Amino acid sequence: MTHSAHSGASNGFTMDATSKAIIEQLQEDGRRSYASVGKAVSLSEAAVRQRVQKLIDSKVMQVVAVTDPLQLGFKRQAMLGIRSTGDIIATADRVSALPEVDYCVVVAGPSDIIAEVICANDEDLLRIINEIRAIEGVRETETFMYLSLRKQEYNWGTR
Repeated sequence: MTHSAHSGASNGFTMDATSKAIIEQLQEDGRRSYASVGKAVSLSEAAVRQRVQKLIDSKVMQVVAVTDPLQLGFKRQAMLGIRSTGDIIATADRVSALPEVDYCVVVAGPSDIIAEVICANDEDLLRIINEIRAIEGVRETETFMYLSLRKQEYNWGTR
């Protein structure tokens, strides 16, 4: 799977139509060969390989394997809404440092931070919630336990 990050404007990388087309090819199938991508975007295999490496190096995208946590023995997933005091970014960075947190974002709304956690079981979830509540800057948490994943996609394309 391919995950597109931020636009890349702040890292000196210039996005063009060909790079966007490469990203869209890899969003459809992250294991697609460079030769196959090259045919679709009218570039050589070597040129695609070079462009993909630049996209990865500049953090515009990453190519990762997306797994099903339930199949790997993680029985509990939850999203935590976190209300913060003080520096929200610093608090989010402390929350992000926990290995059980796989996604963390600063948001506008009732919560200041949203973090996703993947746990072995309910006891593990409780331990992680307690760890997060003990982090400096965390005022309050609200837990949303996942019951049924209905959709998870990474092929939103490019603009």
